[in-house]
Amino acid sequence: MTLAVVHSRAAVGIDAPLISIEVHLANGLPALSIVGLPEAAVRESKDRVRGAILTSGFEFPQRRITVNLAPADLPKEGGGFDLPIALGILLASDQLKADAQDYEFVGELSLSGALRPVNGVLPMALQARRAGRRLILPRDNAGEAALVHPDGALGASHLLAVCAHLRGGESLPAATVPSADPEPIPDLADVRGQQQAKRALEVAAAGGHSLLLLGPPGTGKSMLAARLPGLLPPMTEDECLEAAAVASVSDLGFRPEHWGRRPVRAPHHSASDVALIGGGARPKPGEISLAHHGVLFLDELPEFSRRALEALREPLETGRVALSRAAARVEYPARFQLVAAMNPCPCGFLGDPAGRCRCSPDQVARYRNRLSGPLLDRIDMSLEVPRLTPSELRAAPGGETSAHVRARVVAARERQLARQGCANSQLSPRQLEAACRLEPAEQRLLDSALERLGLSGRAYHRILRVARTIADLDDSPSPAQPHLLEAIGYRRIGVAS
Repeated sequence: MTLAVVHSRAAVGIDAPLISIEVHLANGLPALSIVGLPEAAVRESKDRVRGAILTSGFEFPQRRITVNLAPADLPKEGGGFDLPIALGILLASDQLKADAQDYEFVGELSLSGALRPVNGVLPMALQARRAGRRLILPRDNAGEAALVHPDGALGASHLLAVCAHLRGGESLPAATVPSADPEPIPDLADVRGQQQAKRALEVAAAGGHSLLLLGPPGTGKSMLAARLPGLLPPMTEDECLEAAAVASVSDLGFRPEHWGRRPVRAPHHSASDVALIGGGARPKPGEISLAHHGVLFLDELPEFSRRALEALREPLETGRVALSRAAARVEYPARFQLVAAMNPCPCGFLGDPAGRCRCSPDQVARYRNRLSGPLLDRIDMSLEVPRLTPSELRAAPGGETSAHVRARVVAARERQLARQGCANSQLSPRQLEAACRLEPAEQRLLDSALERLGLSGRAYHRILRVARTIADLDDSPSPAQPHLLEAIGYRRIGVAS
């Protein structure tokens, strides 16, 4: 009766809990059983492991084999447990004599013994580094793991290579981060005219504010939104890690060459609430989590389902989303910057000087009422993007490049981090009170505007946050009247009316 223990990690959310894989050999009829809440892919590993062991030149023990995946109350899924299960069987049957306690293993096995890549490697590597263990994983995943565990991530292509390393033979090479040329980002200078919209884009980038662009088709709303990522400050190491960890555990996986790039997600308006928020029978991150520390662009905003849009309300406030299902509860970060675009009416030409709009007032009201007041109240800034005539478009200058605007954005963001440790969009009411003290004249101006426009308490705080950002762009110690007036102007579009 023999027992071997091998360690692995489970990619559950952005945390990767340690899984102890205990392999017990006993006398009895030859059989292999896996216990510990394995799902279908884990249960099927018995056939993959058997084939990989035999084709690699080892013997499969003709005894009763019990594989226990502990802790028993955590559901196990995916093919990543193939490699540690195979090693546990080889250790328990004395075909592999080695000490594997300082290692963790993950990888799917083919019937030939070759290692195939798995998802969720980056959080596994991070937790292995914190535990002081080296991680052996498929070579195709090694570059991703090297981002957070450069000295302890070892890539292997075959079960035999792993066994040779553990025996003290040919060592596995340490993983390296692959190099890649950066993808070009659209430049703000490509947008002709629309100076007010460019200014709003700069303010939104500086403070991390959400933005809604309203205008007829072809006025440049999508062009403007596509240029927001080029204005944002560089990501910190913690932001890079959080964004990469979410992508790693998703079905899309994470590409190492995307390290340090702010994610940009632009789902089609037919996306469901589960696609946006996340979920499913096996909870996975949705678009708002995949856009963590990046940009979520929702074009044709009223065309999204009401249920999907209403599900955005809590994440816009908290920056997190909790997915509760019968089998599991997972919480994902969702600190995204929302940029949305919409037409003023169903046909898109309301207010056009040529009089092309044929929508009735009821049609316009129904179209705009697809967006609820509570959702619009959570959007910091809204702006009309007017149509330019051909002559105005030809005469309009290109304006500043993204690099020039980004320099001002970075300087404003640095002032925010030095003052309060976060972007202005994330200020709590208490922090906002300390960072945004108004003089009596400015306070009277703001109170009067709130009363005339009928704005809520939430809108009051959002106006103050935007005004604080505009003051930071001007390097002003506190918001003055011009800053407040500009911030109030970004709340004056009655979209839901």
